[in-house]
Amino acid sequence: MCYFIVLLSSLLFHNVENSSKSCGGQVDASGAGYITTPGYPLEYPPHQNCRWVVTAPEPSQRVVLNFNPHFELEKLDCRYDYVEIRDGNSEKADLLGKHCSNIAPPAIISSGPVLLIRFVSDYAHQGAGFSLRYEIFKTGSDCSRNFTSQNGIIESPGFPDKYPHNLECSFIIIVPPAMDLTLTFLTFDLENDPLPGGEGDCKYDWLEVWDGLPQVGPLIGRYCGTKIPPEMTSSTGILSLSFHTDMAVAKDGFSARYNMTHKEVSDTFHCSNALGLESGKISDDQITASSSFYDNTWLPRQARLNNNNNAWTPNEDSSKEFIQVDLHVLKVLTGIATQGAVSKETQKSYYVITFKLEVSTNGEDWMVYRYGKNHKVFHANTDSTEVVLNRIPLPVLARFVRVRPQTWKTGIALRLELYGCQITDAPCSEMQGMLSGLLPDSQITASSMRDVHGSMGTARLVASRSGWFPSPTQPLAGEEWLQVDLGVPKTVRGVITQGVRTVEGSTSAENRAFVRKYRVSYSLTGKDWTFILDRKTSHPKIFEGNTHYDTPEIRRFEEITAQFIRIYPERWSPAGIGMRLEVLGCELPGKEMFFTPISPRTHGIATMPCTTPWSLCDFESSLCGWIPDSVSELSWSLHSGNVGNFLHIEASPRTERQRARLVSPAVGPERGPLCLLFNYQLQGPENQGLGSLRILLRDNDREETLLWALGGDQGPVWKEGRTILPQSPKEYQVVIEGYFEHGNRGHIWIDNIHMSSSTELEQCTRKSSTPNPKPHCSVCLGGAGWLKYSKAQSENQTVREPDSQRTRQTHAKSPPLLRGTRFCRALFTTVLVCLDHVSLLVMWTPRNLKLSTCSTAALSMRMGAWLFPPFPVVHNHLLCLDQVEGEVVVLAHPTRSLTSSL
Repeated sequence: MCYFIVLLSSLLFHNVENSSKSCGGQVDASGAGYITTPGYPLEYPPHQNCRWVVTAPEPSQRVVLNFNPHFELEKLDCRYDYVEIRDGNSEKADLLGKHCSNIAPPAIISSGPVLLIRFVSDYAHQGAGFSLRYEIFKTGSDCSRNFTSQNGIIESPGFPDKYPHNLECSFIIIVPPAMDLTLTFLTFDLENDPLPGGEGDCKYDWLEVWDGLPQVGPLIGRYCGTKIPPEMTSSTGILSLSFHTDMAVAKDGFSARYNMTHKEVSDTFHCSNALGLESGKISDDQITASSSFYDNTWLPRQARLNNNNNAWTPNEDSSKEFIQVDLHVLKVLTGIATQGAVSKETQKSYYVITFKLEVSTNGEDWMVYRYGKNHKVFHANTDSTEVVLNRIPLPVLARFVRVRPQTWKTGIALRLELYGCQITDAPCSEMQGMLSGLLPDSQITASSMRDVHGSMGTARLVASRSGWFPSPTQPLAGEEWLQVDLGVPKTVRGVITQGVRTVEGSTSAENRAFVRKYRVSYSLTGKDWTFILDRKTSHPKIFEGNTHYDTPEIRRFEEITAQFIRIYPERWSPAGIGMRLEVLGCELPGKEMFFTPISPRTHGIATMPCTTPWSLCDFESSLCGWIPDSVSELSWSLHSGNVGNFLHIEASPRTERQRARLVSPAVGPERGPLCLLFNYQLQGPENQGLGSLRILLRDNDREETLLWALGGDQGPVWKEGRTILPQSPKEYQVVIEGYFEHGNRGHIWIDNIHMSSSTELEQCTRKSSTPNPKPHCSVCLGGAGWLKYSKAQSENQTVREPDSQRTRQTHAKSPPLLRGTRFCRALFTTVLVCLDHVSLLVMWTPRNLKLSTCSTAALSMRMGAWLFPPFPVVHNHLLCLDQVEGEVVVLAHPTRSLTSSL
């Protein structure tokens, strides 16, 4: 422990030494950097007059300053110690702010390319000073959002004014289970290509829509110009919009409305909904054809069932011609209705007698529908007006559907409707995150992989153009496996499997790999595995797999509870084993779990315009816009029960050294300062679940600042935490992080989160409390109790337990003396003391002690104990402090235990 503190202290002094080498100077803001008071985070010296001039490289650029919340200058109306910022390079420039005390200033933005920062201190009352980050203020750099409310508006930055240049924005809509999403564009005006090549060839400014996370889930489409995109839905529970602009022309942008509706799911549902040709839900742009009749009166868009203006007719009556529909997302296709037409010009009747069906997931790899070993020939119409419905004997999964006429009367004329449903319309059939990218690559593993440097993300259903290949080209049956970790236990009811192409761009038979038969195994721990059994034989069930490398196949089974799913290939195609996968399931009964964290590919910060994070969030009716963090290894779970809802993580071998992180909606520009209030429980026997809870602030660049921390066993009661959220001209987020050092026993619970604008900041910095606070610090690390030191203590110290009148004896060899009854150390100051057998951690603040003029030398120690100069920490409540002048409460803990908690 002594060695640990020596090393930590030396590192801190090294950093302080580096940051205080210079006091003032010319600063180039072309790259972001930091400015600190001399000696920060220790006390700044007296008689300082520091002057920094921060300059942006371009005259049109502006500079933004963001202060660290740990801010401490002498508080006397800013007459003696202060920092002032001027909007220029001299003292004659406009004053943007003059600051002191212990509340960090809000972010400051220059009107031009230069800012002057001046720091002054006199001879007395030094504090920790300040640290600020300077950078170029980037218009539109904070344009990314996550949306989780039931409805809302998504707009391009600056809408309805013209959008800024050089944007890369991501708008991600996250849909809860058992809900459907509809996205409708209201206005749309993006720079168009002057010479467009083909559909989706937007080269300058564009909006991309993804069925899942950007660059992970399947791309629905790329849009530009002034034509309003069609109505969008999602099959995965996530719909993402990626907005890109270049340096040239700027237009008015776009506005879209999204709406989530509850989905009624029952075991008796029929997958036979009209998919939208007749109703117009499928847009004209989604209907294409191999060719159209030359006079433009028989176009693909006229191929809607019961359309009264002709139909689709190809340029040539041939069995090579086809009409194609893009459903935008993967759907279950169960039927096709067809109809001929009577020409308005000639009054002749035209209709299709027979046709073949082709399906694809990507628009490039096509499968002719088979029934048995042969291509299925569907019998269509016998006249030009009647509607004939063909049921598909074995429903098929597809995004792209082609109808290819084989025989016809007079000529080819076709009107049609497609029937089917979403995969998620069946009970407990939500996609669990493989296709969407919601499950990170780290939760996809395999027995082996042919490309040792490849990503396991290739095993995602549809989204990947490749797939998983085991290392052996012809392994033994049942030897290789592909595994998915769902993150938390779920109810699982099925899997979707798909084959792969072994060589990108190749369609030769030897490069089409898929699994024909497989077994399914599941586990709650990842160690103990159980195969799904065949009811008839009581042996592991052999599931029928794929018959084509592109077409997915759903295989459902009775509900199982599992966190880990494994697929063991038993038989495969001549090209070997190749597989892509999705898992279907739902939350466990009575519980609502959070999604697995969103991929780090998502940039920017999350917000939800219709959410009010300033109101109390008790998780009873919603999650209030809080979502898991993209870098989190672990997810918070939502507990539902008689005592109400709250978020929790439990200590277990799986959670050992894992962090569960929860991210707030964005705190808007110029909002605050606010007081963050929340309730928590942090419990775990010493060394059997020792955990910690932290509150952090994340800025637009995803840099984080620690605001509050707590560790060790806090007992089985709810307590309240408080910390100040600073004001900023840019949006930021709050991150709540739970962590277990050991994974045997213990839990962390959080509830009743409130960003309050009405709570006095003085009240916000007081110590956390229980519902019935006990005097003199009832919260102590690891339940070790606390000691009072005022003058010399005897060798055998009496320690009072926090929640009991009982006493016990601890034996600390020659405990140190703390001389002096007044301490000048200012806000957020800590002293570490290392003894032979006991570690002492001390904390005091101006609010907890009556201050008077004194020096830092008022605190001293003797008898050879190690004493290191204080360094700043946040107000972490690990420590206890009596509010009586002259007495400092010291937390005593065995050295080994305290080391592990730090």
